[in-house]
Amino acid sequence: MSLRFVTKSIHAYLDYPVAFALTGLPFILGLGATNPFALWLSVGTGAAALILTLLTDHQFGVLRVLPYSFHLAVDGAVGALFLFAPFLFGFTGLDAAYYWANGIAVAIVVSLHKPEAEMAPA
Repeated sequence: MSLRFVTKSIHAYLDYPVAFALTGLPFILGLGATNPFALWLSVGTGAAALILTLLTDHQFGVLRVLPYSFHLAVDGAVGALFLFAPFLFGFTGLDAAYYWANGIAVAIVVSLHKPEAEMAPA
């Protein structure tokens, strides 16, 4: 029994709320106390995530020009960046906790991705 249950459809439902949360939560939480970049890294990532979602070939993509596999690869890279951001940029306290929590969440979602079954030949 596989623990991978995050389908392309489930992932698509998560994309827009995550993009908006990454853009708005830093202001609500007051990120940037240890380094102003802690605020803007999340806001910029949220804006980029919104654009990526709009361009991804899944049910909520608008233009659907980017393959879902590319979207997953970008998500994985963002998760890794978020996990290392506190070390790379000197974030501490809430700033560090925010990035570690988001990095872990992204890593979990990406690692639990359920590959789509290949189509049977006709």
